[in-house]
Amino acid sequence: MRKIVIISLLLISIALSGVMASPEEDSFVKGNELYSSGKIEEALDQWMSVYNQGFKSAALYYNIGNAYFKLNKIPQSILFFEKALLLKPGDEDINYNLGVARTFVVDRFDEIPELFFIRWFDFVSLSVSTNKWATISLTSFIVFLILGSVFLYSSKYRLKVIAFWISLFLLILSSSTLTFSLRNNKLVYNNNKAIIVTPVINGKSSPNINGTDLFVLHEGTKVTIEDELSGWAEVRLLDGNMGWVTKDCLDKI
Repeated sequence: MRKIVIISLLLISIALSGVMASPEEDSFVKGNELYSSGKIEEALDQWMSVYNQGFKSAALYYNIGNAYFKLNKIPQSILFFEKALLLKPGDEDINYNLGVARTFVVDRFDEIPELFFIRWFDFVSLSVSTNKWATISLTSFIVFLILGSVFLYSSKYRLKVIAFWISLFLLILSSSTLTFSLRNNKLVYNNNKAIIVTPVINGKSSPNINGTDLFVLHEGTKVTIEDELSGWAEVRLLDGNMGWVTKDCLDKI
């Protein structure tokens, strides 16, 4: 009887641990309630506390982006919509709100279009998380090794043929998903894209204040960081032009 009681308590504790919300979830829900009641700044404080603890979520980034937009902080709004888009690239709401926020950006560039297969590759890479791609890759490779052993040691011709073709497919699948995992990790955790958060900044020809002014950028503009040196970042604009700006004028996506 005592054993039954102990086992029952263990099962209940396990069930409750799955039901009870974490502090991060509590703050996220509280932020939603504050936002719904019109307390935008208080909601943003709740969500930013979750963000600053390292929590990653498309819903969290999307909510933060909306809050910044309501507070008329367009650069920060665009930054978090871009972050959300990396985790859910096909989400219509994120894409729509990001498009609306971008209409407030002063700078307009003739963007050099990205090659279609690069866009497709990035979209597929972002459709699943880094860990899920890695899990698929590892599982496929383990099964590949098993079927490879069947191919090498089986005496049945038909079984060898089946094992060979399936193992070949799994090897290709493992390699592809590993590539997707690495690309996803780079885009989400080591992204070299950034948003200008300073109202106005001059792009310089060299990483120092005495460099020649090449162009003027306004807050909310998206750039690509090509290099960093002593508090300066070399950025590439959407039209391909490049110049140096101070690192404190931009936030990485």
